[in-house]
Parts: sequence; structure tokens; C-alpha cells
Amino acid sequence: MRRILILDDEPSVLSALRRTLRAAFPSDDVVIEAFDEPESAVLRAGEQDFDIVISDYRMPGLNGADVLQLMKGLQPEAVRIVVSATTEILEVADAVNRAEVFRYLAKPWLQEELVATVREGFARRDRLAPPRPAPAHGQDDVLRRLEQDEPGITRVDWDEDGNIRLF
Repeated sequence: MRRILILDDEPSVLSALRRTLRAAFPSDDVVIEAFDEPESAVLRAGEQDFDIVISDYRMPGLNGADVLQLMKGLQPEAVRIVVSATTEILEVADAVNRAEVFRYLAKPWLQEELVATVREGFARRDRLAPPRPAPAHGQDDVLRRLEQDEPGITRVDWDEDGNIRLF
């Protein structure tokens, strides 16, 4: 399951981002968590791994560059994207460099461009870090995963006295 964190202090922009992403990525494939406060988003990133982090640049308190730099420290594998209406190129360049931002999208964004950028972000995430294994829900799942990784590891050879034979 993929996970996207989106952050924008404007509720209408946050809703538009969520709506665009929800239309492109089914909820059984991608979980989208939305935040309107930078601090809440950073706290959540300390609890949950995300594949993609999308943040506005200009916000009260922590700006997008600060948030994405914190995200880089918490989750270096997460792909970071800035969405902003700012025209101050030097500020955006600073954000890109400090937080190693994958892409910058100008507001208002094109829906196709946003979706394509997120798809590219997922592909980049897959190249940079191995996919996270699905959580095991029981002993059978654990044994199946072990057997898949190391064929034969789950078979036990007992001797006539009840001892396990090691080879």
C-alpha cells in the first residue's frame, strides 16, 4: 500500500489536492493523509512512513522548505514535492537544494501534471528504496514469507529421539 502526505494551510487547496489524487489513485492502492498545519504533518511523519510528501511552500510557522527538510531527516526515502504560488525563484531554489525536492509544481497546477509527478515519484521511491513488506497478520503469513525468502527454512528434520537435526 502506498502512502501520500499532503500539506497546505489553505483548506480549499488541500481539498483540491486530495480530490485530484483520490480520482487518480484508488483508496485500496494509495492512502492519502492531509494536514493543514506543518507541525501536525511532521509529527505524523514521525509515526508513519510515506512514499510521497507534497507540501505548500508558504505557510505560517514552518514554511515548506523547513517541513521538507525535516521530512528528509525523518524519512530520507520519501519523495518530496513542493506545490506553491510563490514567484521568488531564489527561495524555491533554496528549498529544492536543502530538502532535495524531487519536483516543484506551480499553483495552480495542471491535474495531469500533478498525477504524472506523483507517478514518477512512486517510481523514484521504488528505485531508491526497496518496497516495504506488507505486515504479517499471523503465523502462516510469517512462515510463508520466510519460506519465500529462504526455501526450506521452515522444514524441520527430527531425529528418532525428538532432536532437531541441523545440516
